Amino acid sequence: MKIGSVIKCVIYVFVFFAFAKAYTQESQLDYLSRQEAVRQMLENNFGIKLANNQVSVAENNTSILNSNYLPTVFGLAGANFDRTSSNTDFNGALDQNGNPRPDFEILDAETTRYDASINASYTLFDGLGRYYNYKQLKERYNLSQLEARETIENTMLQLFSVYYEVARIEENLNVLRDALEISKERETRASYQFEYGQVNKLEILNAQVDIVTDSINILNTQQQLRNAQRDLNVVLARELEDLKSTDTTLVFLNELVMESYVEKAKSNNVSLLQAEQDIVITDYEIKKTKGLFLPTIGLTGSYGWNLSNNPASAFFPGTTRTSNTLAAGASLRWNLFDGGQSVVGLKNAKIALDSQQLLKEQLEQQVYRDIANAEGNYKNALAIYRLQEQNVITNQANFERSQERFKLGQVTSIEFRQAQLNLLNAQTTKNAAKYTAKLAEIQLLQLTGQLLNVDF
Repeated sequence: MKIGSVIKCVIYVFVFFAFAKAYTQESQLDYLSRQEAVRQMLENNFGIKLANNQVSVAENNTSILNSNYLPTVFGLAGANFDRTSSNTDFNGALDQNGNPRPDFEILDAETTRYDASINASYTLFDGLGRYYNYKQLKERYNLSQLEARETIENTMLQLFSVYYEVARIEENLNVLRDALEISKERETRASYQFEYGQVNKLEILNAQVDIVTDSINILNTQQQLRNAQRDLNVVLARELEDLKSTDTTLVFLNELVMESYVEKAKSNNVSLLQAEQDIVITDYEIKKTKGLFLPTIGLTGSYGWNLSNNPASAFFPGTTRTSNTLAAGASLRWNLFDGGQSVVGLKNAKIALDSQQLLKEQLEQQVYRDIANAEGNYKNALAIYRLQEQNVITNQANFERSQERFKLGQVTSIEFRQAQLNLLNAQTTKNAAKYTAKLAEIQLLQLTGQLLNVDF
């Protein structure tokens, strides 16, 4: 057998076994659409579940059961037992017959007492403290919803970063496979030409080297793809080895629509909305503190039952006493002076409100900067993608022209390979530019507060 045939067989065996397992796994991959990925993320992601739990806690806190508007009712019950032995000395006192009275001894005299009551208290007025506290809890619930929304937006940005990374690698993998097929065809053509004496052995060896290079590139890319797919499964909280294929088609939003989103960013950005909620909550804190200067008026009531069994004594016979008691009352408490704590608390609450307003102004400046940068990055990335699309068309035409000339023997295999590599680089660069532009669009949507309002 010729040396060239041996080398060719070795290469084909290497390629076959290297790709056999990878191709088998990829053929079993299921397709995961963007909509399905978002659905699974919302249902399974651990961070989102934790954020939803915080919302549930805040919602429970807004219940009437946590408002201090309902009365307090409690029951009391008790039982007492007493066993006493006593001796009474009358110190020479005479009885009705004129005789000295004997000592009166009582052994193990038992006394039992039972009581039970139901008590209720209700605050009619507490300086509006509970009213503003209830309002504050409502605003904290709204704030928790905004915090959950921020968590969802950040997780969605993370999701699409990984999702589009899988898509980019899949597209690159297809490009590399096409390059491998071209190298195989080149090697086959060179083998036929060598048999007929049209080329020397170097052409076959060059093609075989390129086949190995393309095969190694595919293996590395396949491993990158599996790693990215596992990263995607982590975000979705899915089984790590349940690898999925993604959607590589992209549609960019209309520029006029995006501009309208940017104009409305102030009223939709989740960070600014949270800052506004913080101001409202702090304002209610001031109103609560002012309530400390007002009186508190309350009502109390109780109904009680008592039973007492008393043993006989030296002077009285044993008795059993039962009583029922109904009581009601009103109270007023007014702290005329509490050492100045209320005054200090009010001053600090006003300072806290001023600080929240300053933080909001600072945040507004940062958000507007981030939006301006994100908008510029998006437009720049989109323009680069358009240029890269044109670059692929140019390199494709150059490759096809080089391929025709290569078949006619007008260019060398090295020149043909260079044209092939130029096309390969242009295609992978275009893929990277496409997903970079899409991620820039998603980041801009997040900053404008529209990420959850757009269909993917």
